[in-house]
Order: sequence, then C-alpha cells, then structure tokens
Amino acid sequence: MFRILYIEDESEIGSWISEVLQENGYDVVWLTSGDQLEKYLSSVDIAILDVMLPGLDGFSIGKRIKRERTDLPVIMLSARTAVEDKLEGLSFADDYMTKPFHPEELVARIEVMLRRFQKNEEVLQIQHLEIFPKEMRIMNNDANNEIQLTGKQYQLFQYFLRHINQILTKEQLYEGVWEEAYIEGDKTLMVHIRYLRQKIEINPAKPTIIETVRGIGYRVRA
Repeated sequence: MFRILYIEDESEIGSWISEVLQENGYDVVWLTSGDQLEKYLSSVDIAILDVMLPGLDGFSIGKRIKRERTDLPVIMLSARTAVEDKLEGLSFADDYMTKPFHPEELVARIEVMLRRFQKNEEVLQIQHLEIFPKEMRIMNNDANNEIQLTGKQYQLFQYFLRHINQILTKEQLYEGVWEEAYIEGDKTLMVHIRYLRQKIEINPAKPTIIETVRGIGYRVRA
C-alpha cells in the first residue's frame, strides 16, 4: 500500500480529501502544518501540499522535501491561479493543481506520479548492502535482514550515496545534512558516523564502506 503525506490546514477539506484517498486504497498521513515533517518523511511515497499553510508555506515545505528526498514526488494544491505562482510551484514540484478540483482528478494524478517515480527503481549494491533508494530501504544480504536507520542516519548515508566515490570533508557533510555551518570541534558528525558504521559495517572497528580519509574527511566507494 502506498503512503501519502498530505498537508492541509483546513479541516473540512483535509478530512474530505483524506477520506477519498483512503477509499482509493492509500494510507494517508494528514498534517495541518509542516512541523512534524521529519517524523514521516522517510516513510511516505508521495507528498501533497497545500500552498497556504500556517508557519512555513507549502512552497517552502516542498523545497525542503525535495532537498531531503529527491526521489519523492510532490503535488502542490492551491487556489492561486496566477502564472507566477504556478511557475514557482513547478520550479521544484512535479505537479500543480488549482482549487477547486475533482477528487478523481487528484487520484489520477497521484497514480501518474507513482508510476513515473516507481518505474525506474534503482538498486545499489555496495559490498554486502543492497540499497533501494526510492523505498529508503537497506538490506544486509549476508544476514538476510533489513537495516533500520534513524532519519538523520539515513540522510547522512543518502548524502554519501549522492556523492559516491567522492572524498567529502566534515564541513561538506555537516552543512549538506544539517544545513548549518560546521563549527570546528563539534562531535555531532563523528557520533552519527560511528552509529551508522555500527549498523552497516561488518566490522565497525575496521570499516570498509564509510572510509576515513586521514586529514580530509570520509568517502563511500561503490
């Protein structure tokens, strides 16, 4: 069953659309703002966002989603019909629907997006790991089990995968994943890499997937 992240602050519309989507066989996470985005982002297959939201608007949330999950299709919903609004939405989102719309049209567009994004599933093989980026799933083929990562651990590993075979500095990694300036001496990155190695390496004491490049940073080899 596909899972939809739906962000809409108007309770009547949100309840109605959620019910329609559930009737069409989807599991729906309905939020009224982007405050809990991180909690659900790793587990959904598509995001549907209203533009006018309290706090961060839908455009800002959509851009954030695309930074963290380029593989996740995003559909914007808005009463704004101006060309400049549509152009802003389509600069990052995969579809833009203006209100009012028929729910069957939304369901049809969701199906199109899911087919498009699921069609070209890429599987990465790195040593004993089999990685399914679109599903955000990592299998340990030696142990024949799935490796469970926290959200931040997966974001860090995903950043390595987007820069496969490249040597990355601590500054690049921290700023790319945490989106904040790196402060010399901060141990946050090192702690996350240590925990990540404990989950994905055969021998975390002698890592072969996340390599330490002395004096520079880290690298993941394909």
